[in-house]
Amino acid sequence: MDDPILTMEEREAINTGRWFSSLSPSLRHDILRCAFVRRYQDGDLIAARGEPPDQWIACAKGAVRVSSTTLTGKQITLTYVEPGIWFGDVAIFDGDRRTHDAYAHGATTILNVARADFQKILALHPELYEALLKLQARRIRLLFGQVEDLNTLPLRARLAKQIGHLIRSYGVPSLSSHDEWRITLQLAQEELAQLLGASRQRVNQELKTMEREGVIRVEPGGLVVCDRHALQRISEADQ
Repeated sequence: MDDPILTMEEREAINTGRWFSSLSPSLRHDILRCAFVRRYQDGDLIAARGEPPDQWIACAKGAVRVSSTTLTGKQITLTYVEPGIWFGDVAIFDGDRRTHDAYAHGATTILNVARADFQKILALHPELYEALLKLQARRIRLLFGQVEDLNTLPLRARLAKQIGHLIRSYGVPSLSSHDEWRITLQLAQEELAQLLGASRQRVNQELKTMEREGVIRVEPGGLVVCDRHALQRISEADQ
């Protein structure tokens, strides 16, 4: 059963999100006042491709796996939405149906704003238009950067950059060493490979090389970054 109230940790994730925290207090208050909470288990479908855009969504805990399905029925992971990130507004604006599937990755808490409430908030707070425009600009910059990396950087550098992003979003200091960071988002090598547009075998080879160099450590529970400075050097080596 859904718990209608965010936990303190979940509310903190929403309130400290880079974009959401830039909004005025009155706008943030009205968004949260209209929002409702839903909780999902690993693998649960949150939104399906082809559905009408009925809700504006934010991740408050866990991760949302955004994916598409090939003609042969294979699922391809495009990105993971981290806590504090809002999405789904594009479909609400253009009125078209959702273009991708969204699944819970691990135990995930979602904050939803109904389309009708979203439109009321826009009418009451014109500043939201500019804020969403800036959000779209940030997304486009990120997309262009990813396309550029895919076409100019070797897999080793792209993998290092992706691991660095995972540290910023899901990294926690290791209990065994202050110099190490554990990535709490558990990704299979196939899922990591899909994010990089590479094969699982090639990603596995690069991970093993980094492990031999003492940069990372691959454990059953996920990745541990042993040397963040070395990881940064790898990501910048061919730029």
